Amino acid sequence: MKSRQDERPENHRASYAFDRREFLKTGALASLGVSLLSVASEVRAAINPTPPRVQRYVPLGSTGLKISDISFGSSRLHTGQEDLVRHAFDLGINYFDSASDYTDGEAETTIGNALQGKRDKLVLTSKMFAYPTTTQQEMMLTLEGSLKRLQTDHVDIFFNHAVNDVARLKNPEWYEFVDKAKHQGKLKFTGMSGHAGNLGECLDYAIDSGHYDVILAAHNFGQDPSFIKRFFRDFDFIAIQPELPRILAKAKSKGMGTVVMKTLMGARLNDMRPYEKDGATFSQAAFRWVLSNPNVDALIVSMTSRDLIDEYLGASGWRTAAAGDIPLLRRYMAFNSASHCRQGCDICEDSCPSGVPISQVLRTRMYARDYGDFELAQREYKLLPVNATACLSCRAKPCKGACPIGLETGEIMAPLHRMLTEV
Repeated sequence: MKSRQDERPENHRASYAFDRREFLKTGALASLGVSLLSVASEVRAAINPTPPRVQRYVPLGSTGLKISDISFGSSRLHTGQEDLVRHAFDLGINYFDSASDYTDGEAETTIGNALQGKRDKLVLTSKMFAYPTTTQQEMMLTLEGSLKRLQTDHVDIFFNHAVNDVARLKNPEWYEFVDKAKHQGKLKFTGMSGHAGNLGECLDYAIDSGHYDVILAAHNFGQDPSFIKRFFRDFDFIAIQPELPRILAKAKSKGMGTVVMKTLMGARLNDMRPYEKDGATFSQAAFRWVLSNPNVDALIVSMTSRDLIDEYLGASGWRTAAAGDIPLLRRYMAFNSASHCRQGCDICEDSCPSGVPISQVLRTRMYARDYGDFELAQREYKLLPVNATACLSCRAKPCKGACPIGLETGEIMAPLHRMLTEV
């Protein structure tokens, strides 16, 4: 009898070590997505007979803001893509998520250029890395830089970005900065975003502190213990962020806005095209799963093409799964579970005597391998306070066997470091 691993296509059976040559090969395969998307668009017409458009606007906690249930993530947005932003806006998307560091500021500049004259119809956000030692003056300079690029006098929500250390939330400078920026009209609400191993602890602190209005957290079907238990009884999967359902419910009960990201578990969309039928695409199935949670207000997703925006909005307005969704999600799990690092697990990190943040390094691998975005992978890798340099001279490979899903991190880390530090 074949195992689910044997069901994987040939290109999934290769070693999980990832080098530049594999990236280029993956990129070539990803280019097939144009034709696959055109085929999928014909199939989607069966379940989405009307042109794609935002079907539901959701109150964002107690902020008084109403946002599109599927909204625009700009982490991969570059100069010259104003038409992409306008396309999303024309289809009803009103929430545009950005950050001071996205594509070195190009994302905010592009949003600002594209949406001039439409500020009263938008919810704009930005983010910054506010560390335990960051001063309020530094925070204000970062915010003002974002405002200039976005061509606005205020953002609706300003997030402390990618928090994985409670000490970052205890910096009194952040709260003094927020009070001053609110008084000056430069921001309305504040939030915390995160997606790494200490997410639960950080979210709990942010919620209980009473100082934050919105949370932005990684959340997808591959993290859900009930989904895994129901459909993979014969597999031993680790439950990632098991406290997240409780935390989302607590945030909702306190009137906080709840937005989620990383909803596609790596976003290997083209893997699923051959299995999509009757209008149920994998991305729509993943979004419907997230949006069926009453404690989730909305989701953001990186929008990189007009076709993908159209596809994504096919799930707008849904609050339950559609026929065919669960088989697609199950198949995706079977194809990708053994090669997809569960950021937030972090079980492997205690094995490394050099303190390499293995899951964070592998997150950049996901951007290169799954997203097909080598530039994003390199940029995010440079931001890591500790990278995988130590892996180059490591012979003992103490991380071997430390991954609960079987990722061969000892074989991946050194080649990945070399690839992402190429000039």
